Formats: sequence, C-alpha cells, structure tokens
Amino acid sequence: MRKVDFSGEKPIFLQIAESLEDAVISGALPEGGQLPSITELSVQYTINPATALKGINLLVDQGAAYKKRGVGMFVAEGARALLQKKRQGDFSQRFVEAMVSEAQRLEIGRQELLDMVALEFDSAEKGRAENGD
Repeated sequence: MRKVDFSGEKPIFLQIAESLEDAVISGALPEGGQLPSITELSVQYTINPATALKGINLLVDQGAAYKKRGVGMFVAEGARALLQKKRQGDFSQRFVEAMVSEAQRLEIGRQELLDMVALEFDSAEKGRAENGD
C-alpha cells in the first residue's frame, strides 16, 4: 500500500481509503478478501485508529466493503468494477476536462487533440513493452 503524506493537503483518512482502493483495483485485496484491521492500519501508518476507521468507512459507504460482525471488514463482490468506474469518473473530471479546456484555449482542434493523445498512448505502450511490463 502507498505511503501516507502527513504534510500533504489531502486528509489522511482519504489517503487510507485511496490506498485500499488501489489494492482492490490491482487485485492485491481480492473481492471477498479481508481488509487489514483498524489496528493493523493504525500501526502501519502510525495514525489514530479513528482515522483508519474513517478511511475504511468510506469504502463501506461506497459499497466496496462490508463488515462481518466479530470477524472484520471484507471487500465486497463487484468492488473492483465499482471502484474502477468511480476512478474513471474522477479521472475524466480531473484530467480530461482540464485538458479539453486547455486545448480550446490553445485552439487545438478535436482531431488534433485526439491524435496527440493517441501518440502519447502509443508511446507509453511501447515503453511498457520495452520494459517487459
């Protein structure tokens, strides 16, 4: 799981939730698998257990995790697809909308922008292939 940035602007509980989301999306935390306990998270990140709980509760609120009373928290079935869809929406809002706005300011046309994206995408895929990813 990723490190927590204590000096960053993003609240720690959000960073914990995103780290858990990353693990679900990557498959490191499989659907039906148990999430780390509140105690494990608080020790791992040296944070207050209430902060760890708040991060996990974000996943519960989204339907990506559930609690088995007396046993712990688990990744819900369908959580990976749910979180991917959420992240795709976030990606579009954070990056694509900003890119389109900037392209319009620079008078870059739709097709030219699509060509630029395709070129970058191809370059990234080539780089991954060369690195054996």
